[in-house]
Amino acid sequence: MTSAPSELEKMTAGQWYSCLDPELDAMRARAHDAVYEHSLLSPDDRGDIAPKLRALFASCAEDARIETRFHCAYGVNITLGHGVFINVGCTILDTALVSIGDHSMLGPNVQIYCAQHHKDPELRKQHLEIGLPVTIGKNVWIGGGAIILPGVCIGDDAIVGAGSVVTKDVAPGVTVVGNPARVI
Repeated sequence: MTSAPSELEKMTAGQWYSCLDPELDAMRARAHDAVYEHSLLSPDDRGDIAPKLRALFASCAEDARIETRFHCAYGVNITLGHGVFINVGCTILDTALVSIGDHSMLGPNVQIYCAQHHKDPELRKQHLEIGLPVTIGKNVWIGGGAIILPGVCIGDDAIVGAGSVVTKDVAPGVTVVGNPARVI
């Protein structure tokens, strides 16, 4: 007899899962500890990314940089390419893979959300959510205060204007602005 999959296994498989789970709580605690270290170390001791935070990521190029006041849910689902720059106040809720391509830049207070809560209010009361991956291509510029919603893919060389809310995929090389973000 096989046992039911854990909430982590469901989350990793892209299935509906309960976000209130001891194993997931422990993973979030590790991420919070790594973020805390990143925030408190002096710039000379921290370098571009504090050691605990760098070790937490799925992959991270040596020359990627994250300014302080950064937050992530788990960290283990984040990949950062070469030359990635993440400015102050960025939040990444990485309940699914978040891939940020080489030389992409995120302005201050950019928010990337993978978690989508259930639309059925009864199931939402059970804390059910699903993680949808977010992919940011190479050489993308995301302006300050932009919000990237679950499941979005932003193509290489695209620009997302400051304060935009990106609700659907962005083609390579285009500029989108507004709420919801539209091509200009």
